[in-house]
Amino acid sequence: MATAFKTVEPLEYYRRFLKENCRPDGRELGEFRATTVNIGSITTADGSALVKLGNTTVICGVKAELAAPAVDSANKGYIVPNVELPSLCSTRFRSGPPGEEAQAASQFIADVIENSQIIAKEDLCIANGKLAWVLYCDIICLDYDGNILDASAFALLAALKNVQLPSVAINEETGLSEVNLKQKNPLIIRKHPVATSFAIFDDTLLIVDPTAEEEDLATGTVTIVTDDEGRLCSVHKPGGSPLTGAKLQDCITRAITRHKEVKKLIDKVIKSIKPK
Repeated sequence: MATAFKTVEPLEYYRRFLKENCRPDGRELGEFRATTVNIGSITTADGSALVKLGNTTVICGVKAELAAPAVDSANKGYIVPNVELPSLCSTRFRSGPPGEEAQAASQFIADVIENSQIIAKEDLCIANGKLAWVLYCDIICLDYDGNILDASAFALLAALKNVQLPSVAINEETGLSEVNLKQKNPLIIRKHPVATSFAIFDDTLLIVDPTAEEEDLATGTVTIVTDDEGRLCSVHKPGGSPLTGAKLQDCITRAITRHKEVKKLIDKVIKSIKPK
């Protein structure tokens, strides 16, 4: 009977749970799904991480290449993020060029990198005006069940913390670069941005870490990105229901708490990995 009611009136079905301050999956309104992270999953990448947020599974691989820096930023390297939502992760996505949601997620990640200053691009420069690192950050969703932005941002951060770059020097006589694969150094991670997403129900009720079903039924979503100091890095609100200042402040407060949880989880996993 409950299954039939959910099929016919999915929104009313959810409202009955929300009135009792809980959700159909048993979570409270402010409760995240179980979160796990596995670092160094892809041996062929320079850094990688697999993140599971409930059923949503995302993998991030970072590949480093050498290139000449841009003329207008001769002392900076590049970070190139790309989010893929292939048809294998959900029936809502089709094969072919990236859809609107994948493009929006890629732009969101690019904005997080830029606004949070997770890595200073100057740190990626090897020789001013001559040589710099390019970090290609490919984020691929393996299983989609909502909240792709939180999972993608988490996977990116964990993968970047896993990156080991070989030592590079330019030979003054030949002008060619010399790569020492035996001597590798980790990236300098200056900030730890963490995303926290909320779905808005009936224009007033906020629920954290929405599933795909909850996102479809919601009247809007908002994603808050904070750093180590509780500083606001980004607010991503793609239309939908408006938020009052008080509601937005509630979101920021919850996001700061979530940041501590995620940072603790990453530190625990990195500590458990033996140095190479």
